[in-house]
Amino acid sequence: MSAALTAITKEEELHWLALRLVPGLGTSKAGRLIEQFRAPQAIFRASRSDLEASGLSGSVAQTIASGCTFEDAVDQQQKMLETGTALVPITDPRYPARLEEIFDPPIVLFTRGRLELLQSVMLGIVGTRRPTAYGIAATERLSPDLAQAGLTIVSGMARGIDTAAHRSTLSVGGDTIAVFGCGVDLVYPAENRKLASEIAEKGLLLSEFPMGSPAYPQNFPIRNRIISGMSVGILVVEGAQYSGSSITARMALEQQREVFAVPGNITSKMSWGPNLLIKQGAKLVQEWNDVSVELPADIRRVLIAKAQARYGQIPLETKDEEAVPAPEISAASRALLQALKADLPIHIDQLLETFDTLTSSEIIAGLFELEMLGLVRQLPGKNFVKVW
Repeated sequence: MSAALTAITKEEELHWLALRLVPGLGTSKAGRLIEQFRAPQAIFRASRSDLEASGLSGSVAQTIASGCTFEDAVDQQQKMLETGTALVPITDPRYPARLEEIFDPPIVLFTRGRLELLQSVMLGIVGTRRPTAYGIAATERLSPDLAQAGLTIVSGMARGIDTAAHRSTLSVGGDTIAVFGCGVDLVYPAENRKLASEIAEKGLLLSEFPMGSPAYPQNFPIRNRIISGMSVGILVVEGAQYSGSSITARMALEQQREVFAVPGNITSKMSWGPNLLIKQGAKLVQEWNDVSVELPADIRRVLIAKAQARYGQIPLETKDEEAVPAPEISAASRALLQALKADLPIHIDQLLETFDTLTSSEIIAGLFELEMLGLVRQLPGKNFVKVW
């Protein structure tokens, strides 16, 4: 579907809401109506016979033709106004391009927060609601690293792994999106109220469910297809063999997304899901770079540009071959950058021997900083080369 060039008006918003609230009109049928009629206004102007000819049942066609959902749509608009919620329909240029590609994309998204994150490169991180200490530690290590690499971390704000992914991402100033299984004006679970408020301010809350929709159990598998659909891939940290995270991974495969998994203890039931995914071909993840190297080249270039914009682009030399100062990076990183070659990989042990004035922690931190900026690349075997 082609994107609109301008933001929708309040009248257009009202028609989108009225269409979303039609009982019995599923996501796929609603999408087909939009493809055929191009706009919800045209759908509501159509006759009942025209709507039935489009494949709708008589009762659904009659509901649309009668316009009886507009009263509820007005109530929805008022709730959105009170909570600062914005509606993003599927024809809006802000609608996530990857989500639009899936089999049954939502026709509208209810959002609170930074709408620009809908255009970012996203990675879903999912896992059990009953994690082990290992699962929490792995999430709190990987989520901030992946966020600092330029990825927006997407999860469902459930207890356990989801909550750890959101909180640890925010702790380093990273971008995160929480996809709800209820209305964005509600919080589930209730203990995450403070977290939801922080994400609304610094990240983005998102749902396809109308305002005031309760967190029914059947909503969460529906919600999970959005997490995987918006993302370039899904990282599963912990989960039982038939858990919700495994279902999300299966959806990601159906949507042709990358699937990553953190290996776990073979005696722990919470490791059965990710370990099975690895056996079936999911990428094993021990560090953030295990994810980044699997992403397409065009996405890696976007992440490098984002990191450079965040930390300050660092040109290495001028036309006169004079070194340009780079105050944004540490002294250790600058020394490492001078020592590394673009055409000759250098092992980390050699770097540790070369810089006797730097501690091993300073060298590792410096290499990490340079990787974040896209100035250095790590090769297999802990060898490093200069990118520029």
